[in-house]
Amino acid sequence: MKGHTMNRDTRLSDVLHVLLHMDQVDEPLTSEVLARSMGTNPAVFRRTMAGLRDANLVRSGKGHGGGWQLARPLHEITLLAIYEALGRPKLFAIGNRSRHSDCLVEKNVNAVMVATMADAEAAFVKRFGEIKLDEIASRQPAPVHAPT
Repeated sequence: MKGHTMNRDTRLSDVLHVLLHMDQVDEPLTSEVLARSMGTNPAVFRRTMAGLRDANLVRSGKGHGGGWQLARPLHEITLLAIYEALGRPKLFAIGNRSRHSDCLVEKNVNAVMVATMADAEAAFVKRFGEIKLDEIASRQPAPVHAPT
């Protein structure tokens, strides 16, 4: 039996965190500073952000006074745009046992799994397209209630 531990892809939440911080400052921020806030190193940070730069969500300047800035306001950036700029990271770790099976039962299971995952992904993508970053920035944390 294979283990059920799963390496989570945190790039989407990492990038959201960084973009919301970038919105709070007026000057460009260096890869070193932003990589620290993402908990990674500058090379990984730059590689992660390259797709966002290509999608014109952020811009970066070199040299003195250079660094990263948002290329557009938060209310013009959706979760979907970021998800796509990151190369549409896999949403689910659930998969089929094997793609090519002679077993009729397994073929039926695979067909249901593929269709259901496609429906779930479509729902995520639709919702991601509806959420703009300014909505996340302005959210108030839910109040913490003491257990009764």
